Amino acid sequence: MLRAEKTDVVASLRDTFADAGVVVVTHYQGLNVAEISGLRRQMREAGAGFRVAKNRLVRLAIDGTDFEPTADLFTGPTAIGYSADPTVAPKVLTEFAKKNGKLKIVGAGLGGSLLDAEEVRALADMPSIDELRSRLIGVLNAPAAKLVGLLEAPSTKLVRVLAAPNQKVVGVLRAKSQAE
Repeated sequence: MLRAEKTDVVASLRDTFADAGVVVVTHYQGLNVAEISGLRRQMREAGAGFRVAKNRLVRLAIDGTDFEPTADLFTGPTAIGYSADPTVAPKVLTEFAKKNGKLKIVGAGLGGSLLDAEEVRALADMPSIDELRSRLIGVLNAPAAKLVGLLEAPSTKLVRVLAAPNQKVVGVLRAKSQAE
């Protein structure tokens, strides 16, 4: 690889790290091309990415970023999974690792902290940011919906009370007209 190509790879990795909320470091030894392609497809569909890069270039790219504590994890055949949502990449990689024992999760970087493999699995079990937002909106909307129901109930009852005599009068008139 030429020096200019290496510079481009490092710049590309820096952009990846700048946009990422989490970076998961994995060992992929033993995975074939089809399996890696399938994993990349799953990651893309979930809104994440998976990339194989030279360890030395990754270390250069993470220097000075929030993911600098992960520098020691880059030994051997490593690849990174990344996503803006801190739970997406860990979820997809954990599920893939359960199905395919060749992928090993080594650790991750999140918010300037280093996570071990167990913490990555725990992170994968957490709901995504979108799920948390929808739950929060549901909790915030519940009191308003109950209030509307309570305010609506008396008017509905009043309409029923007022409509009842009219229905009785209509019923009496129908009965009289049928009797004649």
